[in-house]
This record gives sequence, structure tokens and C-alpha cells, in this order.
Amino acid sequence: TLIKAGLPLDRGLSIIIEITDNESLKVIIQELLKDVRGGKSFSDALIKHPRVFNRLYVNMIKAGEAGGVMNVVLERLVDFLKRSQELKSTVVNAMIYPLILIVVMSVVISIMLIFVVPKFVDIFDTMGQEIPLPTQILLSFSMIMKNFWWLIIGFGLACYYGFTKYVSTEKGRLNWDSAQLKLALVKSLILKVEVARFSRTLGTLITSGVPLLQALAIVKEVVGNVVISNSIATIQKAVKEGKGISTPMRNTEIFPSLAMHMIRVGEETGNMEDMLIRVADTYDQEVQNAVKRFISFLEPALILLMSLVVGFIVLSIIWAIFSINDVSF
Repeated sequence: TLIKAGLPLDRGLSIIIEITDNESLKVIIQELLKDVRGGKSFSDALIKHPRVFNRLYVNMIKAGEAGGVMNVVLERLVDFLKRSQELKSTVVNAMIYPLILIVVMSVVISIMLIFVVPKFVDIFDTMGQEIPLPTQILLSFSMIMKNFWWLIIGFGLACYYGFTKYVSTEKGRLNWDSAQLKLALVKSLILKVEVARFSRTLGTLITSGVPLLQALAIVKEVVGNVVISNSIATIQKAVKEGKGISTPMRNTEIFPSLAMHMIRVGEETGNMEDMLIRVADTYDQEVQNAVKRFISFLEPALILLMSLVVGFIVLSIIWAIFSINDVSF
């Protein structure tokens, strides 16, 4: 906005320093201003802070500098970051309520098994009568939870640590991402999220003047799934050999047919960057619809599961009480 209003870059950065509340970011912008006033280009100054400004950001700025359209490129970056954040927020916000349900369900069931059910153990033992099988199962679970809760938590933390270490390796990450794409419940959603990210990133880069091969190299790093990232590397190699982009996409057997057909049309008409943005918009909406459908199923399913577990606990205790008093259940 400041550059579009006609202010020089260094003056714009000075104003941003004054209005920025985040102290860490303020320090980084001060370093950017120092580098720019020292004669470095804006893109070269940004390269020194990869944790804040990734390759996509830097290359778009570099293209804007080369074409003399810095304000246009910055506006495209704003739109790109805004839409990317909206997509991420859609998924995160949708999962908040189910996660709360899971936590509440776990806490309620744990309290019943650790504190409530054990109170009935002494009562049943003193009666000396045979306890129904469901109650025996419940009491066994309760004793395990009460006496070995530390072992259960330790085992869970060990599994989590082992899993994170495994997926941090190249082979482990590849196997995990491959497994996700084989699960029918999540495959469609993952593909839609990644196709939207791929299309918007590539379309934004090309529109900003970044060469296709360089843009594909950046997109490969932006995509989260390793299997899809490897397929983009294959596409990049084919593009380098002059085979276009739509045919290699089809050969990977990863991308949905709608996305491939739309990109092929864009390639044939010479309007691929606009078509990529349309593909991204289409799949962003698809992701939002898919998440809403998934949550509409997950919420009642979790409530039903909690009801069944709590109901089993209560009925098992009542069954045992009735049997002790020789009352037909």
C-alpha cells in the first residue's frame, strides 16, 4: 500500500517498523531496512531471513523487482497468503469442537474408571457372589487404569515420540504420507488440500513472472505430502524436456481428473496461470465442503461413542447390584 502510494521502499519499511508490535519481527524489518539502505536489493535482504520469508516470497519479490511491478506482486502475495490462511483456518477451526469432545470424553471416562468404579470393588468382594462378565471386564479395566495409569501415559508418550522420530526420517515420512493416500477416508481431503495449494502457488508465481521450472521447484517445497512432492519433481523433469505440464501430471496418477483437464485447457489456450487460480478456488471450496461433511459426521459419532462407553459403565454396575440382590435384570 505504501509503495503503491508512491513512497520509496526504505521509507515504507521505516513506517512498518513504527507500526509493528511484534518485537522479533520489528528487529527483522530493521535489518531489512539496513540492508536496503546499504545497497542490497529487497529480495537479497529477504533471503537472509528464510524462517520468515520463504522461497516463494523471495522469488515473487525478485520477479517484481525485475519487472518493475513491486506493488502488484506484493498485492498478489497478500491475496495468496490470505487465501492460504483461510484454507488452513477452515480445517483447524472445524477440528476444535471434535477435539474438545475427545478431551472431555477421555477425562470423564478416566475419572469414572479411576475414582468411581473402584468404590464398588470392595462391596462386590464382601458379598462373595459371582459378578456378571460385563462387570468383571469393567472392574479389570478400572484396576488397570488405577494401578498402572503412569505406565499407560508413559507408553502413549513413548509411542508418540517414536512416531515423530520415525516420520522425521526421509523413509518414514514417505511411508506415512503414502499410507495417508491409501486411506479412503482421508485420501480425498488430502488430495484436495494439496491440489489447491499446488495450483494457487504455481499460478501466483507464474502470474508474477517467475519462470515455470523455477516455480515448480518452489511448489515442490510448499506441498506438504512427500508423495505429491515427488510427483511434482517428476513433472518438473518432464517440463525441462519440453513435454508440457498437463501430460506429465496425468502420468503421475496422483492429481484429480478435473484439475488435469482444467490445467490442460489453460495450457492449450495460453492462459494457464488464470486456470491454475481457478483450479485452486474450486478445490478450496471442495475442501471446505468436505470438512463440513466430515465434521457433521464426526460430532454425533463422538457423542454416540461417549454415550455408549458411559452407558456400559453404568449398566455394568447396575447389573452387578441387581444380581447381588437376586433381582432379575
